[in-house]
Amino acid sequence: MFDLELTDEQKLIRDTIVSFASEKVRPIARECDETGTIPASLQTQAFELGLIHSPLAEAHGGFGEIRSAVTGAIVAEELAFGDLSISLYLLAPRLFAYALIDGGSEEQRARFLPAFGAGPYSASAAVVEPRFDFDTSSFATTARRDGNNWILDGEKCLVPLAAEASAFVVLAATPEGSAAFIVERDRAGLVIGEREKNMGIKALATHPLSLKGVSIPESNRLPDLDLPRWLDHGRVANAAMACGLARGCFEFARDYAKERKAFGVPIAQKQAVAFMLADMAIEVDAIRLLTWEAAWRLDTGLPATTESARASRYAASSTLRVADNALQVLGGHGYIRDYPVELWLRNARGFSTFEGLATV
Repeated sequence: MFDLELTDEQKLIRDTIVSFASEKVRPIARECDETGTIPASLQTQAFELGLIHSPLAEAHGGFGEIRSAVTGAIVAEELAFGDLSISLYLLAPRLFAYALIDGGSEEQRARFLPAFGAGPYSASAAVVEPRFDFDTSSFATTARRDGNNWILDGEKCLVPLAAEASAFVVLAATPEGSAAFIVERDRAGLVIGEREKNMGIKALATHPLSLKGVSIPESNRLPDLDLPRWLDHGRVANAAMACGLARGCFEFARDYAKERKAFGVPIAQKQAVAFMLADMAIEVDAIRLLTWEAAWRLDTGLPATTESARASRYAASSTLRVADNALQVLGGHGYIRDYPVELWLRNARGFSTFEGLATV
């Protein structure tokens, strides 16, 4: 059974991210949601914290630290406690960098990873496809051989950092099965569409990608990436961020209920509200336990597809319930933008579709 006690290093990392999220992220979350923009300076601060390049080899400008899914889940939860859009914005480059760490060739790592170690670098991944029957086990985007090249055709959506990314990891179906390819933004046939108008994560710019006969060399195919495992890491990140958002909803509603009075007493003393808050606290712990179990299995090399899918699926539905309950605790105040709960509810609604937007 996995150990729930954090190491001293994990506690230090958690405390560092807690301070960053509370001092730098949470205070600007509403403004970012209203304006649809996130200050680029946050990427510099995230780089200084080592959010992306810590597990890079020293030869590539990193610290050579051992990558841990549990530690990554802790970081994702605390960042999302600050704000989901900003956490996705800061963690999106991991999608590209970690894919190369896990499954790239030595030539690919030497070509792309030093940029992550030198400073903030925008890169992303294109996973989700705009179709109702989208399934990560059967991509509609295709890649076919043409001599020593691959030709990619298809449509992707919900791609973070697309407007500024220098390169993407694109998942596509080949005659031999699914595979991952590096596609630089200047490749002929790659078209980045207009910014998507999302219900939630409004501060984060996501775009569709269109690939029409995009030709890339064989050297751009990631030779050793275990796609199911890589997707498992993404589902753990999804669940961890959902936990952070749910925890933010619960704590805000709890504190509001302690201060808000009705008929002379705090509404937290009303049985209906107290039971609702208790259920919310249980849901937060349940999400975290499922997330950490899946992350621990990833760290120990055990199969984790069932556990990561279960954590992500439960987190998607449970976080939405917690956010909705938080709105109910606030009553009419929960529906107006003077309070952050309506923002969190909009963000929570998207977790069922946030496949491939972050990884641990």
